Amino acid sequence: MRAQAATPRFNPAAVELPGEVRLVNITASMLFIVGGVLMAALALMWLIRQPVFNIKSVKVEGEVTRNSVSTIRANALPQLAGNYFTLDLSRGKQAFEAVPWVRQAIVQRVWPNRLRVLLEEHHAVALWAMKDGDDQLVNQQGEVFQANLGDVEDEALPTLKGPDGSSAEVLAMYQRLVPVFETLEMHIDQLSMSGRGSWHAEFDNGAEIELGRGTQDELVARSVRFVATVTQVIERYQRPLVYADLRHNEGYAVRLKGITTTTVATPPGRRN
Repeated sequence: MRAQAATPRFNPAAVELPGEVRLVNITASMLFIVGGVLMAALALMWLIRQPVFNIKSVKVEGEVTRNSVSTIRANALPQLAGNYFTLDLSRGKQAFEAVPWVRQAIVQRVWPNRLRVLLEEHHAVALWAMKDGDDQLVNQQGEVFQANLGDVEDEALPTLKGPDGSSAEVLAMYQRLVPVFETLEMHIDQLSMSGRGSWHAEFDNGAEIELGRGTQDELVARSVRFVATVTQVIERYQRPLVYADLRHNEGYAVRLKGITTTTVATPPGRRN
């Protein structure tokens, strides 16, 4: 018997389509994909605009000693726009930080329609003298901020003064000098730094001291030497200190109450 020849089967994949047909197929596929993406985007936009995602509550946590929660909300909430998805958190942060006494705010979304706000308040440690006479406040971080001075309980805050942007440096210098002069029972009422970097201190007993220029370490060392020897000068003349100038290389000049002449005191370790 003679074997029958196998009949070839038709394979559509093996048929090469004309270029125009392939281009039409690719274009149709791309349009289908783009249409699907657009439909998904429209559905997502519709979904995120549903009332269920409107902000229903704002929970305020952290430090709220200077303002009540209701006051904070009344000041900040009118500036918020959008829902859970569309709310600009950076603008929300700015809105809460614009409330008096608020130093920092962290604003977080809480699913599906709430906000959580964590606040940190300013803690005033000094006054900052402004050129226009409208004093502001300095916080623990050395930052100048605006607030009602009448809200400050501590009426003995020192006054700091210096060029723009120097508040942190002046506060740091003040904090280092305070324990030095406390040994003389002198408390700094005002500490100022000039534009040329020269320091001047005024005290609660009316005395004034020119500290001069230099690094903070140099100024502190100069003040320590002064405190170590000035008591001898005061005891010798039995007069309270009115003024001292520590800018002399070989010592310092002092003016005592009722004595118009100046006395030059030599630091320890040097002979007259």
